[in-house]
Amino acid sequence: MIKGKKVGLRAVEKEDLPFLRDWRNIPDFRKNFREVRELSLTDQEAWFNSLQNSKHINYMFTIVDLDSQKPIGAGGLLYINWIIRSADFSFYIGDENKYIGSDGIAKEAAELLIDYGFNNLNLNKIWMELYEFDSEKINFFTTKFKFKQDGLLRDNCFEDGRYFDSLILSLLNK
Repeated sequence: MIKGKKVGLRAVEKEDLPFLRDWRNIPDFRKNFREVRELSLTDQEAWFNSLQNSKHINYMFTIVDLDSQKPIGAGGLLYINWIIRSADFSFYIGDENKYIGSDGIAKEAAELLIDYGFNNLNLNKIWMELYEFDSEKINFFTTKFKFKQDGLLRDNCFEDGRYFDSLILSLLNK
C-alpha cells in the first residue's frame, strides 16, 4: 500500500467492485466519465478482469481511509505509453458523494498517485481528459497541481441534449 497521512492507495480488490459500481453510477459523477451508461456489477467485474488481461499496463488503485481501511475512492494511471512515458490520470472520491471535496483527502490521494507516477514509474507526463462542465476537477487540478491545458476537443461529449468540449490537461515531471 502507498500510504499518506490520512489515505492510502492499494490495488483494487474484488470486494471493492460494489463500491466502485455504486460511485460510478451517481448521476452527477457519471456525466463526467467517458463511460456514461449505468453500470452493473457484471460490468464492473468485466472491467476488473480486463485490468489483468489488457495489453496495456494499468495501475488502478482503491483509495482507502487509513484509520478505518474503508474504500473512499479510486484513482489510476492508465493507458501508459512507455515510449513517451505518459499516462492517463483517473481519479475521484466516491465516499459521501464528495467527487473532489474540500477536506484535503482528494489532494493527498492525488499527490500520492502523481508522486507514484513520476517517482516510481518514471513517467514524464500525466494527462487527463475533462469535460468543460467539470469545473470542480478542472479547478482542482489546475490550481492545486498546476496542470496545464494541452488541447481542446470540440463537441466531444453529449450531455443533457447538447454537445460540450473536452479539455486535455497535463502535468510534466519537471
